[in-house]
Amino acid sequence: MFSMATTLTMTSGHDAGDGGGGGSQISPASLFSSSTSSPPSLHPGKEQQAAGVGILLQIMMLVLSFVLGHVLRRHKFYYLPEASASLLIGLTVGALANISDTETSIRAWFNFHEEFFFLFLLPPIIFQSGFSLQPKPFFSNFGAIVTFAILGTFISSVVTGVLVYLGGLMFLMYKLPFVECLMFGALISATDPVTVLSIFQELGTDMNLYALVFGESVLNDAMAISLYRTMSLARSHVSSGQNFFMVVVRFLETFVGSMSAGVGVGFISALLFKYAGLDIDNLQNLECCLFVLFPYFSYMLAEGLGLSGIVSILFTGIVMKHYGYSNLSENSQRFVSAFFHLISSLAETFIFIYMGFDIAMEQHSWSHVGFIFFSIIFIGVARAANVFSCAYMVNLVRPSHRHIPINHQKALWYSGLRGAMAFALALQSVHDLPEGHGQTIFTATTAIVVLTVLLIGGSTGTMLEALQVVGEGHESPLDVDETSGDNFRYIAPPYDDDSTSENRFKLKLKELRRSTPSFTSLDRNYLTPFFTTQNGDEGDIDDEPMSSSRRGGFYGDG
Repeated sequence: MFSMATTLTMTSGHDAGDGGGGGSQISPASLFSSSTSSPPSLHPGKEQQAAGVGILLQIMMLVLSFVLGHVLRRHKFYYLPEASASLLIGLTVGALANISDTETSIRAWFNFHEEFFFLFLLPPIIFQSGFSLQPKPFFSNFGAIVTFAILGTFISSVVTGVLVYLGGLMFLMYKLPFVECLMFGALISATDPVTVLSIFQELGTDMNLYALVFGESVLNDAMAISLYRTMSLARSHVSSGQNFFMVVVRFLETFVGSMSAGVGVGFISALLFKYAGLDIDNLQNLECCLFVLFPYFSYMLAEGLGLSGIVSILFTGIVMKHYGYSNLSENSQRFVSAFFHLISSLAETFIFIYMGFDIAMEQHSWSHVGFIFFSIIFIGVARAANVFSCAYMVNLVRPSHRHIPINHQKALWYSGLRGAMAFALALQSVHDLPEGHGQTIFTATTAIVVLTVLLIGGSTGTMLEALQVVGEGHESPLDVDETSGDNFRYIAPPYDDDSTSENRFKLKLKELRRSTPSFTSLDRNYLTPFFTTQNGDEGDIDDEPMSSSRRGGFYGDG
């Protein structure tokens, strides 16, 4: 990974054009041909020496980050989470390089290239997020997770964009065109609560709250990318009179098409591992290689079709874990679990170091302080509109004992810090938008990322204690029908004779839900027998204990 990182970051500045996940498609030829350029002032021998120094520096920062993270976690020092520590290491080294006479040579190896981020660092993280999901907590809250991640992200993007546009009209901040404000709203709505989730896991929180935060963060990235790309496409077609309806249709086409591609690849892989007979001793290496290649096949397939690779690889991870994983031999299962966990941890740590270094080295436009100040306020308002409105809608269809309590809603609102996804999309906007507009958005996003990762990440432990959600990890059972194993059924509340219009509306929604066929029944009776070799054994995975992880997910050996 490090050699690939240094190869792709040889170019000086951000002149590689549009990125793969956030804008127009990338030509692989142009990507790798640009990587062969080097600082012209270096002799070939000196160039190789500089390459070695650059790789050595990256490895040293990774080692320091992992060791420091272990020490902080061991001493339960939650004021500086691991992701924040990695970001600070990158910022420190970048600042030292910025004031030294080695800036030019070092900068060539550390520029944050959105192509490298979207094509090589982000896919293993997103796949591991889907692959590590535990079915019971995730799918028992699936309706709420989808509501927060899709509808909520859309609300947050629109509210942020409208407020930024109105702020420009009122001369409170730098004025941007309305479509560009919506692009900023989309990219800044990409939450990345890595630090929050890791502390959630260390301190022990309610399982349903954990599932909501984790599930939203998984789907939220894909939704934000799709929204950003849709708004960017709308901006390029403004002159042709493309209306808002067509923008929505384009987004739905992208999201549904990407999800279908990911699910299709996952099902194909499950059938291959079920019938190919690769689980014998001398073919287990081939089995592992194929299992590792399928996620990238899904990602590149979606990108090649003009869809979202992030959405595709996410659903590939979910399907491969649920159907394909049980078709592997025991040795292969252990290997692929450890491999994806290792790669995602390395990529995640490297992203924060990479981002911190680039923030320190990049040229920023600090002349529009008002844009930064009011953007921070506006994203807080938009996050509140997202969380509390979606929680209200979810509680309408849930029985009273399944309502999302107000302290959990506040924790959801607080956990919406911004990270590498928002930073990479903001860097993409520098290429997509006029020079002054893109630079202003990039500087504002940089300030928001540093502020949220350091301040919100460091105060998460105090927030959890203040909201009294610490230590509830095993106190809130998931409402599972023990007789049928149906994770999706809600226990109907007692009938209330007070037939107000709201109660009648709730009863109609619950009646509709009870009359809808359960996906669990479909999965148990048809999908699992068809795609797997172990009927009914999948449920054993659900009861695995959580293990420590950088991402903070429900990581286990399966």
